[in-house]
Amino acid sequence: MERMQQLEKLDGFGNVQMVEVDRPKPAADQVLIRVRRSLISRGSELFRRYVLEEAVSPDIMGYSDAGEIVDVGTEIKGFSVGQQVMVSGPHAQFVLGHETGPRKTVFELPEGLDHETATFLPLTTSSIMWMRTTPIEPGQTVVILGQGIVGALCAQIVRERSPGRVITVDAQPLRCEISGKLGADHVIDVSETDSVAAVMDLTDGKGADVVVECVGGQVGIRSFEQAQDMLAAGGVIHLISKYQGAPLPLDGDRFMNKQLIAGIRTKQPRHECLVDAARMLVDGTVRVDELITHRLPWKQTPEAYHMLYNDPDSALGVVLMWD
Repeated sequence: MERMQQLEKLDGFGNVQMVEVDRPKPAADQVLIRVRRSLISRGSELFRRYVLEEAVSPDIMGYSDAGEIVDVGTEIKGFSVGQQVMVSGPHAQFVLGHETGPRKTVFELPEGLDHETATFLPLTTSSIMWMRTTPIEPGQTVVILGQGIVGALCAQIVRERSPGRVITVDAQPLRCEISGKLGADHVIDVSETDSVAAVMDLTDGKGADVVVECVGGQVGIRSFEQAQDMLAAGGVIHLISKYQGAPLPLDGDRFMNKQLIAGIRTKQPRHECLVDAARMLVDGTVRVDELITHRLPWKQTPEAYHMLYNDPDSALGVVLMWD
């Protein structure tokens, strides 16, 4: 039996290790992909896996891989050996993917989409679905709270809704710098400026028409409070994050005549949005080059997780190289 390396989260806080395991073989309805690049999603992978005391299934340690098909099952019709694909799979040298059904996880890369950029397809697809859920009218002021990978993607994708201006907010100078490079009309660094006061000043006291809350976690609870304070009458807050530590503080008086929505509500199928995501990444509508702060060999995968947790001010997108 051939062997390979994969990332595992064992018992204990932050206990991520590379482990040697048997290389999988595809079932009749599966394909086997040789991974070339994978992306660490700091939000879900750190706060829903890394920080836990208990072990986590290696099958969910990662979900953004790109590489080529090296083997196919007997029932596979639409894929063949040698095709370049994105697969929603864990951080490992080889991963399995499904061609059809509810577990469909493989997407053929169009011409012009390289492995590194393709690792952003899952998050770009979700960001498209979130931004097509948000009720935005042309010319409105949109504030994106949080400029991690998802927030930075949303700030670009929201342009297809023709907002009057896009204001981004973050507490980390690196993320604020990246947001400016990616085209935000105004960037508010809350380490230097009160975000509510800054938004009210930029809108002549009216407030934002739409606030998209991308911070999440424990910090996101305070961010949600600020979202209510910077929202205009008749405005909308869209929550796309998950929160920890306490219930969200919804103030009935502050929220009167305003609207709160959460998650994805667009009726457009995810696969259609995935096709749109690939197009946007190829034609430059969505840029991810500025989001990548580190490219590391797979042997340093545990170190990459430790860095993202312990030094968030210096790292954003971390791409793992499996060549």
